[in-house]
Amino acid sequence: MIARFFPIIKDLLTYNQATLFSDLIAGLSIAVIVIPQGLAYAMIAGLPPIYGLYAALIPQLIHGILGTSRHPAVGPVALDSLVVAIALGALSLSGIGEVIAAAVFLATMVGVLQLIMGLLQMGVLANYLSRPVISGFTSAAAIIIGLSQVEHLLGLQIESSNQIQKMILSVLQNFNETHLITVAVGLSAMSLILITKKYLPKFPSALIVSVFGVLLIWSTRWDLHGVEIVGYIPAGLPDVGLLTVSPDLMRDMLPFALTLAVIGYVEIISITKELEEQEEKYSLKPNKELMALGTANLVGSFFQSYPVSASFSRSAVKFQAGAKTGMTAVFSALIVGLTLLFFTSLIFYLPIAVLAGIIMVAVIRLINVRYAIDLYKTRRDEFFLLLMTCLLTLFVGITEGILIGALLSLLLMVIRTSKPHYAVLAKVSGTNYYKNISRFETDTKIDDDILIMRFDAQLFFGNRDYFRKIVFKEMEKKPNLKGFVLVARGITYIDSSGLSTLGAMIKSFQQKGILFMVAGAIGPARDVLQQSKLTDLIQEKNMFAKTADAIDYFKGKVVPSDVQKKIASQTNH
Repeated sequence: MIARFFPIIKDLLTYNQATLFSDLIAGLSIAVIVIPQGLAYAMIAGLPPIYGLYAALIPQLIHGILGTSRHPAVGPVALDSLVVAIALGALSLSGIGEVIAAAVFLATMVGVLQLIMGLLQMGVLANYLSRPVISGFTSAAAIIIGLSQVEHLLGLQIESSNQIQKMILSVLQNFNETHLITVAVGLSAMSLILITKKYLPKFPSALIVSVFGVLLIWSTRWDLHGVEIVGYIPAGLPDVGLLTVSPDLMRDMLPFALTLAVIGYVEIISITKELEEQEEKYSLKPNKELMALGTANLVGSFFQSYPVSASFSRSAVKFQAGAKTGMTAVFSALIVGLTLLFFTSLIFYLPIAVLAGIIMVAVIRLINVRYAIDLYKTRRDEFFLLLMTCLLTLFVGITEGILIGALLSLLLMVIRTSKPHYAVLAKVSGTNYYKNISRFETDTKIDDDILIMRFDAQLFFGNRDYFRKIVFKEMEKKPNLKGFVLVARGITYIDSSGLSTLGAMIKSFQQKGILFMVAGAIGPARDVLQQSKLTDLIQEKNMFAKTADAIDYFKGKVVPSDVQKKIASQTNH
């Protein structure tokens, strides 16, 4: 029973030496990446670097214990850090103390919201953020994150913003103050990362470049010549306690907390799905995963963590390193804890430009140009959705971009359902198949006295007028029409508006002496027709299991058997 709430217990019951070794190696691999990344991502959030290590400590420990999948590597993430920075910039805060308190309490709010969403089984909401919206949003966010680090790469002081036009203008206005030594350090760091990734892909490039940066500044003392460094970081674990904010500030933070709650969940689910689909065993439980992430954020906030989610790069490393259980996250958290206790002094000379270089290289992979090109070639409407989400995020704002993008995605879905696909069918010569005449134009024989139409969607208030319009448009092409067959195998549901329209059309057909028949209706549609008494109007004898049966009956060739009639009209009512 207890294993339902703590999945790690199930893993420990079958734990062995081989699994321990795999988890330990994977945990070490994650730790050597999350430590420099945590320091860098805290900078994105506008917090002291140490808070990136706090975010890498308790949250990943909690998720390792409660998470339903071993794959996601939970901790500080670039995109979430950017949203935190935007939230902090939008609030009226004075002093670093208030900034830290707001960031930590934001994690409390995110955790509570994610727990509520999980309890209400709202994991399905993530499905309404389509892939084009997520891709456009993350690509734009990556560009904004990259531009936010230009000041650290150039050694400038620029205006903080989440709008690309303001960031570029601020860089251009202050470009003459560029610090050349800082530029050299940053570009050297980025080059070293790229070289390491190409020639030594199994080595932790972020750790290597961090060691390089520390040794470089320690030996040259360029910090005395204007190169900004991390400086003193207090040793020890984070203080335990709940940081609070005023009710007014809490109200102002709520939209950002909700945005982070949804984005964080989308990240962890999409990462987990992609990795688990590479295995035969697929065990993702979305709502439990949502609650595990919510608990990680909530408990983490008591230990000075700001909002966290899953990192794709660290999750991929975790997967490739052979992580077997949630103990991987436990080992990684222990190494982060040891670093906080005993090794923070080693980070003193780490250049901020090196951290900026780590961020710049990390976010480049979020810009998925290939996917946008593929959409442009194959799905122009979805490309437009991606482009609009990207532009809105870049020029209007992060929150506005994701929200309007989601609304546009829903609007696109409504447009598609209001004008679904339909086909006029005819018999393919030499067969008993009835196919779309536009696809088999030279192989079908079209009869002038009967119209066969297939409607490939549910019939509801949003498309009933469209359905009526296309039916009468096709009828006008057949002045000698005597029979109409509605091929209904694609109609999964008919609402009251659709039933009303269908009933009126059947009566119109009957007044004109046109025989109305239904072929291939599936169970749910038959149930609705039976409940609404529309089957009395259609008459059971005019309902058929197959299109060919309807045509044979219309032509007087074959009267359906009792079994065929039962299959065509059987319902649960």
